[in-house]
Amino acid sequence: MAANPRLTPRATDYSAWYNELVARADLAQHAAGVKGCMIIKPYGYAIWEKMQRFLDDRFRETGHQNAYFPLFIPKSFLSKEAEHVEGFAKECAVVTHYRLKAAPDGSGLIVDPAARLEEELIVRPTSETIIWNTYRDWIRSYRDLPILINQWANVVRWEMRTRLFLRTTEFLWQEGHTAHATESEAQTEARTMLDVYARFAEEEMALPVIRGVKTAAERFPGAVETYCIEGLMQDGKALQVGTSHFLGQNFARAFDVKFLTAENKSEYVWATSWGVSTRLMGALIMAHSDDAGLIVPPRLAPIQVVIVPIYKNDTERAAVSSAAEQLAASLRATGVGDAAMRVKIDNDDQKSPGWKFAEWELKGVPVRMSIGPRDLASGQIEWVRRDTREKGLVPIAEAAETVRRLLDDVQRALFQRALAMREARTFCVDDYDTFRKRLDDPAGFILAHWDGTAETERKIKEETKATIRCIPLDAPPEPGRCVYTGAPSPRRVLFARAY
Repeated sequence: MAANPRLTPRATDYSAWYNELVARADLAQHAAGVKGCMIIKPYGYAIWEKMQRFLDDRFRETGHQNAYFPLFIPKSFLSKEAEHVEGFAKECAVVTHYRLKAAPDGSGLIVDPAARLEEELIVRPTSETIIWNTYRDWIRSYRDLPILINQWANVVRWEMRTRLFLRTTEFLWQEGHTAHATESEAQTEARTMLDVYARFAEEEMALPVIRGVKTAAERFPGAVETYCIEGLMQDGKALQVGTSHFLGQNFARAFDVKFLTAENKSEYVWATSWGVSTRLMGALIMAHSDDAGLIVPPRLAPIQVVIVPIYKNDTERAAVSSAAEQLAASLRATGVGDAAMRVKIDNDDQKSPGWKFAEWELKGVPVRMSIGPRDLASGQIEWVRRDTREKGLVPIAEAAETVRRLLDDVQRALFQRALAMREARTFCVDDYDTFRKRLDDPAGFILAHWDGTAETERKIKEETKATIRCIPLDAPPEPGRCVYTGAPSPRRVLFARAY
């Protein structure tokens, strides 16, 4: 069987490369008959499960518990917080009836007009409203606080333009919703969870991110502050990787959620919410992959090592297959439980070794090993790194230690490569002409002064399609002049075009 055809090069058509890679690496596909929705295939879902496991462990370490709330939200709930309903109104899917019946002419099924709901239901675009309606019953005094809840769920936001993983009508995510007795405690929670996301992105995804706070125009509907982490993709566009919101008392006031303090005074509860979604899959793909296919950081790889046996006849097959099994066992024995190395032996007789090499390269397995009669005779086997395509030989007895070291090296190298790319494509700009040129040649992050007005932010977006991704949290004060108006500015903010 011939090797797989090449993907469209990134430099030729980045969008085509991305779409082809998602399909060819067997990550996801569009759902037939359900416009804007996706089917996450087993290999793609296995990567998402690894993300879930790492994140869930981090949530539990910070004291959070998982729960589940309804998919359907009464329309009256969504209407209680003015900014919230305005922010999501155009994206809501609405359930109006609960029954179908046969059409009178026998042509199929129709909605039964007699089965109209008394109150229309919104298919969950986010869960603040139904959760805070519930918290009203859970919270009576300061002894009931804090409440630290996370939910793994799906949500629906009716998107007009969709792209697999990055923006779909239905997607998977987690959403944290916490309730606190004081403003400072809620603020600390929001920043803590931002740091949890940032550490996950950098340590597991090998993706360097910038921590920041959103402008009022980019803030989550109903939030007092929205904190975010922003990553830079290989085409120079930004991707919002995760957000954490300080909600103040907005939802507590909307749903009348109060508690008695230790001083026996009635106060509104303070709140946060925070979330990441299957958009992380898009970030992983675009941050690391190349023209040959996917590159998966070892910590998130469902398969960390693939072993390809090579043989010509049944006699060779028996000896090589036995050696491959022994090698796989020794690799798996380097750790226990979740730390055990994830190894696959590709013993599919219907495909040639060359086809297998190309296929596992396409799927981004961090390390590939091949073993054949010559390797058994020499006592050495070949390894190949996916990220650099570097090759080497290792004595079979030393393979486990070498591969463990290779996996650690690949994880570090992917982060350093992504960081170097971001640093090379981050520019300080002080005039508008240069600002516009830097958005294209090459594209990347732009640190520029902004006068703090929504009008300037809007005009820059209209003229260039660039948005203020965030005000970096670690940016020192640096007085200057707005890149657009020349008005005074206390510090630089981060601009980019974005997904």
